[in-house]
Amino acid sequence: MPPSAPRRSTLPVVLTVAVLVWTAWLIGMTTGDRWGLFRENWFMSVTMAFGSFIAGATSEGGGAVAFPVMTLLFGIVPSTARDFSLMIQTVGMIAAGLTILSTRIPVERHALVWASLGGGIGVILGIEFVAGHLSPPFAKMLFTSTWLAFAFALILINRYRDREVHVRITNFLPRHAVLLVVTGIAGGVVTSITGSGLDIATFALLVLRLRINESIATPTSVVLMGVNAAVGFAWKGTFGAGMAPAAWNYWWVCVPIVVVGAPFGAWFIKHRSRLFVAKLLYASIVIQFFAAILIVPMTPQLVGFSVLVFVAGLLFFRWMANRGVRRLGWLSDQGLTEVSPAGEAPSG
Repeated sequence: MPPSAPRRSTLPVVLTVAVLVWTAWLIGMTTGDRWGLFRENWFMSVTMAFGSFIAGATSEGGGAVAFPVMTLLFGIVPSTARDFSLMIQTVGMIAAGLTILSTRIPVERHALVWASLGGGIGVILGIEFVAGHLSPPFAKMLFTSTWLAFAFALILINRYRDREVHVRITNFLPRHAVLLVVTGIAGGVVTSITGSGLDIATFALLVLRLRINESIATPTSVVLMGVNAAVGFAWKGTFGAGMAPAAWNYWWVCVPIVVVGAPFGAWFIKHRSRLFVAKLLYASIVIQFFAAILIVPMTPQLVGFSVLVFVAGLLFFRWMANRGVRRLGWLSDQGLTEVSPAGEAPSG
């Protein structure tokens, strides 16, 4: 594998993006006399201080924090939480994505192209035809149960600490493009419901099926989620019903925070090993799942639904992981193996 260009310093990029966003934000806050929004909506500023860091540091978008907190803890309607998630990730995760790309943190570029294409199709279809047909408790448990299943599958394959992982999709073929597009469509539909989903779906595909290093799959998913959120925001705000008025109020009090928090998360994670990334992901998934169990009023139907989703997800991710093993064997037979040290972050 040819050596990649050296990474650039992160701080100048983060500061440049932050200053540009802060300037526009200050103008908007002042001309619109919006400073009073902080009195009523300060809790969202606090939420996204944490959520934006998680968004930049893991494959979970900021919406994965915002959506459950807003709908379950503060009783905000799902459509407003979804709109806010799309809006705030457009700022925070685009800022993190710019940091990732400009400082040359390694990403899987085939995934960026093809999953973005599928994700754009999926989020638009989801907004128009799917979102709003699933009640808040079921939407949240669908999200957390699927993630929990993925965590279990990742734990199983990470029992082998020296397992083979790659820094890119070796021997990329048209069928891999189709796989990425289809996965992107599914993830985009989930994004249309909860404000986050493409990042989850693509990360799972890259790590389990295509055996990409988690330290590369994570920044790839961050860039993807920023693009997908921007597409959803632009579509609903322009061609759809428009963004919920309350979502705009939450957005104004969070913009100056996420534009720093998400890039900081991306910077924090870039020198960590793939096993560190996996452990951070485990922790965030488990916390999110048990928080949902404690907060969501659990009915027999919802318990049954959650168990069904978890079992189905576990079987699916396990199948994906087994396909990944077969792929590694085939690559080895063809002499096409390109290995990244399993416990280390890639150097470029």
